[in-house]
Amino acid sequence: MATRLPPVHALSAFEAAARFGSFAVAAEELCITPSALSHRIRLLEEHLCERVFVREGRSVTLTEFGRRYLDVVRNVLRTLSDFPLPNKATQNQMRVKVTVPPTFARYMFMPRLAEFTNKHPDIEIEVYLFVPLYDLSLSESDVEVRFGAGEYPDLVTKKLFIEPSFAVASPAYLKTIPKISTPADLRHARLLRSALEPWQPWFEVAGLDWAEPTHGLRVDDLGLLLEAIKHGHGVGLTRQHFAQEMIDNGEVIRLFDTQLATPPHAYHLVHEPLPSLRPEVALFIDWMQSVFKD
Repeated sequence: MATRLPPVHALSAFEAAARFGSFAVAAEELCITPSALSHRIRLLEEHLCERVFVREGRSVTLTEFGRRYLDVVRNVLRTLSDFPLPNKATQNQMRVKVTVPPTFARYMFMPRLAEFTNKHPDIEIEVYLFVPLYDLSLSESDVEVRFGAGEYPDLVTKKLFIEPSFAVASPAYLKTIPKISTPADLRHARLLRSALEPWQPWFEVAGLDWAEPTHGLRVDDLGLLLEAIKHGHGVGLTRQHFAQEMIDNGEVIRLFDTQLATPPHAYHLVHEPLPSLRPEVALFIDWMQSVFKD
């Protein structure tokens, strides 16, 4: 029986979209993004093996099946909402869902978040993680921080800041290879690879006509890349906010003054182009832009 039941969150999305005749307005009522609501509708249609809406530009109209199914859905939702829950307190909690890359969350976001929550104790923050360069669609978040080139069609994108990237290695690893005095001496080193911190742009700044490394350990998380450097796996690129504590503690050593001032990837604040942002989301976006300035 359970396999025949449609997801409740898809039913509520269907009812709201039918009531407003708009995915965008329905998404705003449900405090999700239009793309998330559209995903829920597709999920319902796949479950039913029937179309429930005809999409015409930005407007949507019910199919004949959708009109008949809507009556059933409304009765079910009304029954659920009317059922008495004596132990559940009624509350209208303001909430902001934010998705961030793991390293940004650990080194930059969490240390500063108390500033926002202290100013706005009535707004709940829900934090989710995703892998940069892979999860490139807003799910049910209100706001995302993305680490990339900043090219996200149909989304509002605001660059937070750019940090120069530079080469570091652990003292233990440096003892195992010939002395590194100039960037050209890196020919003796193992270069740790990452799609997030490619070497080739740094090589150009350093005056090296070298191609991007194609062999060796690859780590597509900036925090794990720094851990790999610290544990002696080779030389890697990093940034000040992430590496400063390890540099101060002597766990890693900056190798040269050479740095890439404008790396190909930076942190961007991303959200859907909603007709109007909920007040708490707008407050959060303003705070993020004030704290993480370029």
